Amino acid sequence: MSGGTATRGWVVSATPVVAGLATLCAATALSSVVAGVLWLVNLAVAITVVVGVGVLLRQTRLPNPLIALVQVLALLSLLVTIFTRSGVLVVLPGPESLGDLMTVLGDAFTEVQTGVPPVPDSESIRCLVMLAIGLVAVLVDLLAVGAAAPAASGLVLLCVFAVPASLADEMLPVWTFVFGAGAFALLLAVDGQHRHDAWRGRRPGAGGSSSGPAATAVAGAAVVVAMLAGASFTLVGTVGRLPGGDEVGGGANGLGIDPMTELRGMLNQGATREMFRVRGLPEAAYLRAMTLREYVPDQGWRLGGDLSTGVPANGDLPQQPGDPGDGEVTTVTIEPVNWLDNWLPVYGRPRRIQDVEDNWRYDPVRGMVYSVRQRKAGAYKVQTVLKTPSGDALRRANGAADVEDVYLDARGVSPEVANLAREITRDQNNAFDKATALYSYFTDGTQGFTYTTDTGGAQTSDALRDFVMTGKRGFCEQYASAMAIMARSVGLPSRVALGFTAGFPVGDAQTITTQDAHAWVEIYFPGYGWTVFDPTPLSDGRGVVPPYIAGREADDEEDNPTAVTTTTTTPTTSTSSSTTSAAPGDQAGNADGTQETPTPTWHTATLITAAALGALLTLFLFFATRRRPAATSAPAAGGGGPAWAVGIPWLRPLLTTLAVAAWIVLGTLLVALVSWWIAVPLLVGLLIATPAGVREWRRRNRLRTVAGLGPDAAGAAWQELIAESVDRGTRVPATETVRVAARRMAKAHNLDEQGRDGLRAVVGAVERSWYSTNAAADPALPGAVDEVRRSLTRNAPLALKAKVLPRSVLNPTTPTDPDD
Repeated sequence: MSGGTATRGWVVSATPVVAGLATLCAATALSSVVAGVLWLVNLAVAITVVVGVGVLLRQTRLPNPLIALVQVLALLSLLVTIFTRSGVLVVLPGPESLGDLMTVLGDAFTEVQTGVPPVPDSESIRCLVMLAIGLVAVLVDLLAVGAAAPAASGLVLLCVFAVPASLADEMLPVWTFVFGAGAFALLLAVDGQHRHDAWRGRRPGAGGSSSGPAATAVAGAAVVVAMLAGASFTLVGTVGRLPGGDEVGGGANGLGIDPMTELRGMLNQGATREMFRVRGLPEAAYLRAMTLREYVPDQGWRLGGDLSTGVPANGDLPQQPGDPGDGEVTTVTIEPVNWLDNWLPVYGRPRRIQDVEDNWRYDPVRGMVYSVRQRKAGAYKVQTVLKTPSGDALRRANGAADVEDVYLDARGVSPEVANLAREITRDQNNAFDKATALYSYFTDGTQGFTYTTDTGGAQTSDALRDFVMTGKRGFCEQYASAMAIMARSVGLPSRVALGFTAGFPVGDAQTITTQDAHAWVEIYFPGYGWTVFDPTPLSDGRGVVPPYIAGREADDEEDNPTAVTTTTTTPTTSTSSSTTSAAPGDQAGNADGTQETPTPTWHTATLITAAALGALLTLFLFFATRRRPAATSAPAAGGGGPAWAVGIPWLRPLLTTLAVAAWIVLGTLLVALVSWWIAVPLLVGLLIATPAGVREWRRRNRLRTVAGLGPDAAGAAWQELIAESVDRGTRVPATETVRVAARRMAKAHNLDEQGRDGLRAVVGAVERSWYSTNAAADPALPGAVDEVRRSLTRNAPLALKAKVLPRSVLNPTTPTDPDD
């Protein structure tokens, strides 16, 4: 017997420890997005504090919600002690220390927003991890130990895995899955053994096999499944491939992203974001990020095939196919601002790149710089040749095109589009004039083509035919796709390039934003390489017309005096609202050019915290107060929810109040993003209306219980009438009997005959509910309550102050002595 008691005691004490261990094991998944190991040590300390406080406080039999609040306070005290020097008595959080803590968390949010996983193991990141996972530990402890529902904590632990899985570019380590699944299975096993022992204690000598073997089997199966899943599902937290190998990317999607989708997303950006700042650019030019070589019928353009291993991008670069190797070299400095991608854009024909990390590679065949995973690069320098050949030189270009056959592949193009391309170029006898004729078909204004950023719908071969033949309205991707495939159909090696137009000048730099995202065509000429043809009829000055198309030689001298020079320079202001670009640091600027105040870090952090707290409290309220199945034993009162929740009558109101407060704060902060002048009055109004709202909520719940005629109906009816009396200034002592309190109520509020009759009926129903074996309430009870309430309204109407600030909510304490 003593041995069994000892075993049960060990299991009970082990549950919170195992719950904390499960939280720590799940948090190891963060190793994919946070470098180092010191953060894990700090996190272990935080979880130990949470678990220890919970174990100590449960010895005092405090309510579980109060234990959770003290655990949060202990966690804050730990953070204040470690990360600030301004705590009250060094340890306790105060206004100054909380402000310092918010500053540290603000730095963490900045690192998360601007850094690339894995972020450094800095002090601010450790603080953020300890706070976030510490709150998770509190919730897991509350569910697994306080609510005796460890299975529900699995959803919370799964969310911990979801965060790094969505942020990391590489597969989460398999061992994190094994640790997490193993610890959670151990938690279920410990809880199952505890329940089994408790069941045996209630029913001595009862048969039945132990749940220990079953729990062990579940634990083993969970670990095996975790290992198989971790090894098999390589797309979790990755960009579509495992590290290593000689080739980068695979299939039509290359590195696992859809460039056309990325471009369409930038075109549809609601808020303009600055992408690059460029210095040293002597003339307007396109900034090329990537090139697409494969046309897929019914889909559009793709990278096509695997990228080669290329060469390290940091240093001298090999020449692209067809590059003559001459030309003046210009040094351009490119500073990425909000650019985070697998591609590092370059200008012209790059000769050398400086100040980039070694994990960037350069593919001279495709003419682009890439990385296996998305990266945020610092400022880098590109030494490149921007000079272009003259039109006459391109007309004389001949010889075999030393490029892959894929650049001539026009399979899948509709016969109508191919015939149109041949008709357009019928009178041209060289490649350059054919390309120029195709270019002019889209841009000379005689065919009715119109540029629009309405990018709805996926591109297909039929859509391409409709665009060229009938629709003639589209964005740059459609124009580039159409001209490139038409060029191939007449024998011109072509590809689609994605990148940015030149942007606009601000100070000593050229600013490029998301509104400058663009697609154009590059056509190959033997001896000169890839040359730009942009068929999109831009009318806002963002397009760049090269000299060989504008009728100028490379030295800007016209070779045809009658040609109209159409080369455009990038303006400082945009003529179209759809392409308005923001100046550096003014992405959130107003229409009149004034700059809005950026959202403070504490605002963002508090908003996120309120949202998380509101969601967690609402979720917990749902589980903590849900009605148990009829098969389980219910308390005599007939309440719903777990036994521990039913035994704490103030638990649901407390949780509801905290959840409502969190949602009110969240709503106020969301409105404050628009204007504090609206948010503050709204908050004041909500605070003033809160007592009346709580009173109405309680009234509706009680009257709903009365209408249900269940075993709690009489008690709910009496509680509602007592609240009505307290709202009118009467304090009903707790020591008074129901009959004495009823007489006091009738006299104090001058109830009329109908009200007194209803009150007598309610008193009788209350007494019958105490002493009668019939649990059902009298069907006349709801009518009796209504009669009393109507009599109170007629003979003791509530003042406005009593309605707005009901005493039953603000001062519900009842005296113990009738004379109080």
